[in-house]
Amino acid sequence: MRYISTRGGIEPLGFTGAVMMGLATDGGLLLPEEIPTVSPAVADSWARLSYQELAAEVMGLFAGDLPPADLKALVTTSYATFRHPEVTPVREVGGIHILELFHGPTLAFKDVALQFLGNLFARELARTGSFMNILGATSGDTGSAAIHGVRGKERINIFILHPHGKVSPIQELQMTSVLDANVHNIAIRGTFDDGQAIVKALFNDLPFKERYRLGAINSINWARILAQVVYYIYSCLRVGAGGPVEFAVPTGNFGDIFAGYVARRLLGSGRIRRLVLATNDNDILSRFVRHGDYSTREVRPTISPSMDIQLASNFERYLYYLNGEDPARTAADMERFAADGSLRFDEEVLARVRGDFAALKVGEDEVVATIGEFHRRTGYVLDPHTAVAVRAGRTLATDVPMICLATAHPGKFADAVRRAVGEFSLPAPLADLEGNETRCMVMDATVEAVRAFVEEKALTRA
Repeated sequence: MRYISTRGGIEPLGFTGAVMMGLATDGGLLLPEEIPTVSPAVADSWARLSYQELAAEVMGLFAGDLPPADLKALVTTSYATFRHPEVTPVREVGGIHILELFHGPTLAFKDVALQFLGNLFARELARTGSFMNILGATSGDTGSAAIHGVRGKERINIFILHPHGKVSPIQELQMTSVLDANVHNIAIRGTFDDGQAIVKALFNDLPFKERYRLGAINSINWARILAQVVYYIYSCLRVGAGGPVEFAVPTGNFGDIFAGYVARRLLGSGRIRRLVLATNDNDILSRFVRHGDYSTREVRPTISPSMDIQLASNFERYLYYLNGEDPARTAADMERFAADGSLRFDEEVLARVRGDFAALKVGEDEVVATIGEFHRRTGYVLDPHTAVAVRAGRTLATDVPMICLATAHPGKFADAVRRAVGEFSLPAPLADLEGNETRCMVMDATVEAVRAFVEEKALTRA
C-alpha cells in the first residue's frame, strides 16, 4: 500500500513514511492510493475477533511496510492502557447503541488513535536513530491525548497549542499538569482555527520542518484516521449481526466521520448504510451536506468546545474523492477556499454527498435538553458532544440500528452536564487533577511567536 497527496505533488511513499511526514510536503493530505475492500465472508470472520485482533487485521491492510509481528505488538501495547477489556464497548441504551470511546488514559476518543501513534513514532525513531518535535493544535481533547501518548518518551518533544480560555477546565488541566520535560503547552490568544493555521504554516515552511523534524499528531496524520476506522468496524459487526447499521458522529474537524467514510468504503454500504454528521452551532459541515455551502463563519463558543471549529482540515480528503480522485482539481479548490473562505457545490454533487452522509445542526438549548431528557429516561449521562450525536441520530434515525459515538466522558465537561442533570461527581482520574501544579506559556496567536518558542525548546539531535 502506497500513499499519495490529495494535491498530487509528492512521490508515492509507504505507510511509515506517510506517518512520519504527517502533512504532505505539497500542503495536501496523505491518502492510500486505493481503499481496500473486504468480502462479506471476511467481515463475518472479523466479528469473532477481539478489538486488538481486529485492529491488527484492519491496520494490516494499510500498513504493508510494518511487519505483522511489530504491528501486533504496537496494538497490544497501545490498548493495554485502556480501562475496559473491549477497548471501545457498545451499550444499548434507550433504543440506540452508544459506542463508548472514552475508556483510554484521558477519557476521550482521541486516545484510540494517539496511544497507537505515540508508540509508532517511538518505534520508528528508535529504528532510525532520529528525533522528532511534534507540533499540534487542539480544541481540547487531541492535546491531552497526544501528550499522554508521548510524555517521557525519548527522542520526542511535543508542542501543543490550545485556545486560551476556550477549553474546559478539566481539558486544560489534563494538558498543563503534565510536567515531563519533553512536554510544552502553549495557550494562544485566539481560536482553535488560529492554532491550526499556525501549525499548517510551520509545516509548510519546509526548511523549518526539516530542521526540527516536525511530526504531526492532528488528524492530518493518516495514522489517526486509520486507528479510528477500527472502532467503526468493531461496533458495526457487533451490532449489525450481518445487516446494516448507521452511525451518528459529533464532528467539527471531519476527521472522525472521515474514518467512518473509510470504514464504509471498506465494508460496503450493505454494512454501513449511512453516516449522520452532527454539528453544534459551528455548522460549516452540516451546511455543506444540507445546502452545498462550505464557507467559514466566526467561531461561536459552545458547551461542546471540541467541535468549535470552522476550518475542517480533513474535509480536503473527502473533497479529493468528491472530485473523482483528481489532485489538480482538489488543489485548485483548496487554493480558492484559502482565498475566498468558501466553496459551493451544485445539486448533482450534493446528491452524491447525501449518498454518504445525512447532517443536522444541534443548538445549545437542544444539547442541554438532550442530556437532561436522556438521563431522566435512562439514567445514562451524556457528555455535550455525545448529546449532539444522540440528538441528530434520533432525529434522523431510519429502520436500522443507530450507533452514536460517545466521544468523551461526561466528567470532562462537568459544568455543562450539571446544568442538565444536577449533581454530578467526577471520576477519580479527573477529580485527582484538582490542585496539581501546571506549566503553560500564553502567547499571541502568531506564527512568529510560536516559531520562536519552538526554536528555543526544540530537540535538535537524537
